[in-house]
Amino acid sequence: MAKGMREIKSQIKSTQNTMQITKAMEMVAAAKLRRAQEAAQASSPYADKLKEVVASIAAGTKGVTHPMLQKREIKKTGYLVITSDRGLAGGYNANVLRKLVNTIRQKHKSADEYVLFVIGRKGRDYFRRLNMPIMEEVIGLPDSPSFADIKSVAYTAVKQFEEGTYDELYIYYNHFVNAMTQIPTDKRLLPLEEVSGGTQLTSYEYEPSAERVLNVLLPKYAETLIYSSVLNGKASEFGARMTAMGSATKNAKKMISELTLTYNRARQAAITQEISEIVAGANAQG
Repeated sequence: MAKGMREIKSQIKSTQNTMQITKAMEMVAAAKLRRAQEAAQASSPYADKLKEVVASIAAGTKGVTHPMLQKREIKKTGYLVITSDRGLAGGYNANVLRKLVNTIRQKHKSADEYVLFVIGRKGRDYFRRLNMPIMEEVIGLPDSPSFADIKSVAYTAVKQFEEGTYDELYIYYNHFVNAMTQIPTDKRLLPLEEVSGGTQLTSYEYEPSAERVLNVLLPKYAETLIYSSVLNGKASEFGARMTAMGSATKNAKKMISELTLTYNRARQAAITQEISEIVAGANAQG
């Protein structure tokens, strides 16, 4: 019995240590979530203004054509997926990766029909294990990524579409709703469609020409959408991690309570047994 009590006591101590770690990780994730949420919100005005200018050119200039605005026969598809570098974030990575893999298996018969761009070590390692074609990857993003951190993969993804390497580009990421809810989301990035969105457009004058301005702005707009999704993904990551660590902390508390109850019962039984043995011994001598 003493051995069993020592094991229970050791298990309680181990669970308490784990609970301290999960509680600290929950607090860190909460602090990072606040900053990530602010960064995601701050990126919206820039993207919205770019969208307005692009829509104004596309709607107000006759005869303007650009590869990024034109549909073509779908022979190959590009997918850009945003994951995290680390785990301990609940279903954050698994949900979006499962959604993408299911789409690929339904739409494509061979690896020649699609290509992947991956942000995050978890996604990179996952697709490597499945031997799926990765054109470019970015890992080791900081907690507050700048556009420079993902510029290479964003530029390549957009440029390859312009050059006709593939005929459509989708982005997969977790859309942040709140700390408890992150929705695995897929969005067609290219070709761009309905950039006006039914909003009232401002009239602009362009120098040297609307066409040349459009040639510069359209890739920038697409890259900005990717960066905005990365920031949204970061907020989702910290929200998912905060929730996961909060649940782990609650489970640890429950386990400690149950183990403590078991320990007390075992201790009480041991004391009762010792008293019984003492009384029995005294009676035998009397």
